[in-house]
Amino acid sequence: MYLATTGRRDTPVRPRSGGAGRRVPGTVLALGTVSLVTDISSEMVTAVLPLYLVLGLGLSPLQFGFLDGLFNGVAAVVRLLGGYAADRGRGHKRVAGLGYALSALSRLGLLLAVGATAGIAAALATDRVGKGIRTAPRDALITLSSPPETLGRSFGVHRAMDTTGALLGPLAAFALLWATADAYDAVFVVSFCVGLLGVLLLVLYVPGQQPAPPVRPEPRGRKPFEALRDPAFRRILAAASLLGAATIGDAFVYLLLQDRLGLPVSWFPLLPLGAAACYLLLAIPAGRIADRVGRRLPFLYGHLALLGVYATLLAPLGGPALLLLVPVLVLLGVFYATTDGVLMALAGPVLPADGRAGGLAVLQTGQALARLLAAAGFGAAWTLWGPGPALWAALSALLAALAGGWALLPRDPSGTPAPGQPQAQLPERRTA
Repeated sequence: MYLATTGRRDTPVRPRSGGAGRRVPGTVLALGTVSLVTDISSEMVTAVLPLYLVLGLGLSPLQFGFLDGLFNGVAAVVRLLGGYAADRGRGHKRVAGLGYALSALSRLGLLLAVGATAGIAAALATDRVGKGIRTAPRDALITLSSPPETLGRSFGVHRAMDTTGALLGPLAAFALLWATADAYDAVFVVSFCVGLLGVLLLVLYVPGQQPAPPVRPEPRGRKPFEALRDPAFRRILAAASLLGAATIGDAFVYLLLQDRLGLPVSWFPLLPLGAAACYLLLAIPAGRIADRVGRRLPFLYGHLALLGVYATLLAPLGGPALLLLVPVLVLLGVFYATTDGVLMALAGPVLPADGRAGGLAVLQTGQALARLLAAAGFGAAWTLWGPGPALWAALSALLAALAGGWALLPRDPSGTPAPGQPQAQLPERRTA
């Protein structure tokens, strides 16, 4: 459907009439399958890791929190390297495959560490580096293989498949622990095998060919921060970072729920499943709506849903716990469904094809670092003032960030490139 031209970016051809132009590209389905399988592998470990480290090996919650926060910060920065490497060598599939392979090998590292703190830290670092490397090239592949006008749906389908894996992973881990009498090694072995399956699926079913080079090719490999020269991209980055700085994080939402409702500790791991299930149901419809009305408004309205989470947690609700639990988990799912993939669909067409991965990496890193600052600030406010005043401060910050985001985000209602600024599409490999 898309042909390379001699311009800065490739020029699109209108989709053929009929249903063919509306199909989700096979590359997106293949990447969604890889993400589904990989998320089963990673969430199997994520679900049991706190229990393994704190209860099994005796690490304090402070030690575990320090390790987890440190490696999440490392992953955010490594995204820049992954995006730059993918653009420089036009090897999005290769760089993404390296990231998936590193994450799979990290499960084997946990198995071989035999309880040694240094070995566990190295395995966790490998997993976070792998995740950081693969994210931007994978999302760039989605934008390069989808027509601009259907990017929201493509990301919705991918995120829905990814979230399916996030739901199945914890269930598989707890089933294994029940069947093996809490043998954590069994979880690590199965997770490693499932992770390798994800790498194999990527190699076999995700096409690695790049668009044909223009007649007047540009120098290969843009600088890591080349995207910052584009005013529209700078505004998207500023808005996403501003709103990210008012996003306190899921863990605090679940802790606030547990504090308000007095939930048993055994129920705590099930709270993310409720939000994930809502995300799964809404990801594709939210992407389709974003394609129709433009991606700016759904992204902003998604943060209104997060504002609803804060307000519900502050509301003096009485009666059954479900009156608080259900609205919070549903609104949290709405927030992710209308912001995660929608942001990538909003930013992708703004970026040139040969700088797509690097630009998305800059955007993802800016948002991730802003959310880390928000989590740290909310944690400090909770410690100093208590949960109620801290949540009021977060709500006020989010209101201010929404006003700023409304002013900053580009107002193109279609969310697609303006004439003369289209994008390329990877050669499509059809899947059954």
